Amino acid sequence: MRKKMLLLVNRDISWLAFNDRVLQEANDPSVPLLDRLKFLGIVSSNRDEFFRVRVATIKRMIRLGKKGADVLGDDPSLLMEDIQRIIVRQQEAFDESFQMLLSELERKGIFILNERQLNKEQGEFVKNYFYDEVQPALVPILLDHVKEFPALRDKSIYFLVVMSRSNSKARHALVEIPSDVTSRFVVLPRDNKYVILLDDVIRYCLGDLFFNFDYDHIQAYTVKITRDAELDLEQDVTKSLVKKVSESIKRRKKGLPTRLVFDEEMPVEALKFLISKMHFSKDDQPIAGGRYHNFVDFIKFPSLGKPELKLKPMPQLSHPDIPPRTSLFKVLSNRDILLSFPYQSYAYLIDVLREASIDPKVKSIQITLYRVGKNSRIVNALINAIKNGKQVTAVVELQARFDEEANIRWANKLHDEGAKVIYGVPGLKLHSKLFLITRVEKNAQVLYAHVGTGNFNEDTARLYCDYSLLTSDKKITEEVERLFEFYNDNYKAGTYKHLIVSPFFSRKRYVHLINKEIEQAKHGKEASIFLKMNSITDEEMIRKLYEASQAGVKIRMIVRGICSLVPGIKGVSDNIEVISIIDRFLEHARVFVFNNGGETKVYLSSADWMTRNIDHRSEVGVPIFDEAIQKQLIDMLEIQWSDQLKARIINGVQDNSYRIIKGKNKIRSQEEIYRYLQQQLPAVTK
Repeated sequence: MRKKMLLLVNRDISWLAFNDRVLQEANDPSVPLLDRLKFLGIVSSNRDEFFRVRVATIKRMIRLGKKGADVLGDDPSLLMEDIQRIIVRQQEAFDESFQMLLSELERKGIFILNERQLNKEQGEFVKNYFYDEVQPALVPILLDHVKEFPALRDKSIYFLVVMSRSNSKARHALVEIPSDVTSRFVVLPRDNKYVILLDDVIRYCLGDLFFNFDYDHIQAYTVKITRDAELDLEQDVTKSLVKKVSESIKRRKKGLPTRLVFDEEMPVEALKFLISKMHFSKDDQPIAGGRYHNFVDFIKFPSLGKPELKLKPMPQLSHPDIPPRTSLFKVLSNRDILLSFPYQSYAYLIDVLREASIDPKVKSIQITLYRVGKNSRIVNALINAIKNGKQVTAVVELQARFDEEANIRWANKLHDEGAKVIYGVPGLKLHSKLFLITRVEKNAQVLYAHVGTGNFNEDTARLYCDYSLLTSDKKITEEVERLFEFYNDNYKAGTYKHLIVSPFFSRKRYVHLINKEIEQAKHGKEASIFLKMNSITDEEMIRKLYEASQAGVKIRMIVRGICSLVPGIKGVSDNIEVISIIDRFLEHARVFVFNNGGETKVYLSSADWMTRNIDHRSEVGVPIFDEAIQKQLIDMLEIQWSDQLKARIINGVQDNSYRIIKGKNKIRSQEEIYRYLQQQLPAVTK
């Protein structure tokens, strides 16, 4: 093994370690029971994405041979073997967790019944439900004589139905479970404590579905396929980007399979039949699983009138510096505002745009859109602005993975309403979180800007921990304006003294900031770096942090997900500590703090320290000039660093051990941050 690998954890192995941390939440008895089910759903969703994105990429590299190994930086075949071993272990742990949770649900008086456990009354209810709600959505396909096996949809669950009869060959059929048409969970009548999965509703009624066939036994076995999610955009210059993305989305639906999961109870002959029909290669090893798949649906498991089995809600807080019924432009003309989601209300962000849409002094709104809500009030505010005569420019990223169709739909809607729509930046993925409002005040143009860490998505804002900075500070707003000029005319890259802008300047700026800490340490002065991000995989940045550690710079890091950096290596990273926090909310913010010779520099950013974010995306980091906001951000980082209940230690062995600080009160940082922000409110509003 190369020396490099001793200093860097493979990103895919680290990704899987992150999923282990999520599974820990599903197994944590201090987490309410229905929330533990939710974490199982998140594990399932993460695993699916891993196969769609990373396994698909590795399989591509395997097909490329030596060239693929050079691109990947590892032997893709050996890496695939390591991944498969981990996946099998995680699948076993997942199944054990599910069975344990089923037992605990029963102890709490909630029973998930299968088709063999129904009494007469429940059976009649299920039959009626099947005829009324389910059967119209079913399209059985007989497989024995079809020339071409139907293309199974990614994210869907199927039944391989086996109809057997003595002294004759079995018949096979395929049935898609319509969980996108009706709920995956059916609450049975009386007592509000019995639930049956849609899967088992269909199993119970298989005989009714195939009544016209002659058989002695009929059984249904779950099948699920995961496909390569990469978009392969054609190079045809005559086609628009929208058309290219649309066509690529269609091709994705028939992308190469990366995983086939089947019910472990499926007979060997039925499995052989399935594999032969699907033309799987010898490298595509099917994975045995349980009878239920797509556990992401368990995120929406019904509460059944038992609120005590879910985490207590945290009502969103108001902001102490934004009085009710006050113009946000008036507030921002006097000071910067930091919004902390999901703890504080996302309505403030919508209100800024809503106020701008009807304010006669506002002339234009410019915004970047990466992922937006399903029923986006952000977009509605932009449309309202257009109807009120404002110039609206929306820079929409069409290649936001898994949101491409939604983004095309929103882009078309904005265009139809009269907005100027810019489809990203050629050669770059747009990931910045910006808007800029131009307002005329006293015959002069005044700019108001938003720079944030999270998407303009009110749905995820209730689940993701993010920050939004609202400001009228010219040092920031004029550079945000320069960025929108670049989005409009890509040859105008611009220069940026304050903003940290990818792909042009961010690597150089971050290296400069780290170098300054190194120089301080070499002269015996205080030197420290505190970083919070989702992922860190960029080798150059990691080695620069190793260099800083060796110089004596104290480095603390909070990394939610992938971490290729290995802390605590003697002589290399002795001065680096890394933790990961997994709790009720998804830690999504990026915050960077540099001691800077005692004149602390604090940045918010849309970018992780991954090569794609630094070199291949349009990203923005913003300095925090307001000292009160600086203090608030550092305070919240320190609270997170003190977490002893949901913080895991990140190390080279990826064992995800919980962080224990002796002699300290047990701090759960997300709850503590909520209290911290709550205490800043006037007494009457708490």
